[in-house]
Amino acid sequence: MPMIDVCAVGDIPDNGSLRVMIGDRAVAVARCDGEVYAILDVCSHADVPLSEGEVADCAIECWLHGSAFDLRTGVPLSLPATVPVPVFAVEVQGEGDSARVLVADASVSVPGPSA
Repeated sequence: MPMIDVCAVGDIPDNGSLRVMIGDRAVAVARCDGEVYAILDVCSHADVPLSEGEVADCAIECWLHGSAFDLRTGVPLSLPATVPVPVFAVEVQGEGDSARVLVADASVSVPGPSA
């Protein structure tokens, strides 16, 4: 699967996220506890950018209604969202803030509804 260079690690706020475009899709690239994740930048409940929400404990929270999504799986962790959000494979090349973040050009997970 082709990987797209989207930013430097230092461009992503620590315990925050950055909106990037991969083709015509907005993707939130998030950094939490030293790891980098990528998730489709749209809440499955309210169709608003997840990249504007808070990041903590490997989750990103929608700023509008408070639904949180697991950055590793896209599964909603709290209501009102019940539908998962696709996630993307991430590769970090290099070290430190200048390391490059590469994101897959297709989602690696489009999970079904949460149980």
